[in-house]
Amino acid sequence: MKILLAVDDSPVAAAVVRQVARLAKGMATPPQLHVLTVVPRLSKAAEKEFGAAGPGAYYEREAERALAPLRPLLRRTGLKVTEQKAIGEVVPTVLEEAKAKKAGLVAIGSHGRNALQTLLLGSVAQKVVALSPVPVLVCH
Repeated sequence: MKILLAVDDSPVAAAVVRQVARLAKGMATPPQLHVLTVVPRLSKAAEKEFGAAGPGAYYEREAERALAPLRPLLRRTGLKVTEQKAIGEVVPTVLEEAKAKKAGLVAIGSHGRNALQTLLLGSVAQKVVALSPVPVLVCH
């Protein structure tokens, strides 16, 4: 089985890795983990502020901020792990990658916002659960 771990730079990302590692221990065949972080694209106006160099270094730095702290945890799982950094809208990108990687499960963190915050801001995890064609494990 392939498991897509959708992570960001929040502390809940480590909980996602730990929960998937526990889940993997109970599986007859060890799963393959595909770790995805999606950096939201800046507006065109914000991208222009980077000048000729462009925003590439910014996107890379933001992606590394999410992935770097998780690498030691991922190594300790002993599972086959691949990483991917993407730029764009989080929900569609997670869903597209789950399909492209033929994931049997998506694991994602929830930040535990209250009802009003979720109503006003939306919830990435909630949208992934609603739209995913495969099961979704939500950790918090």
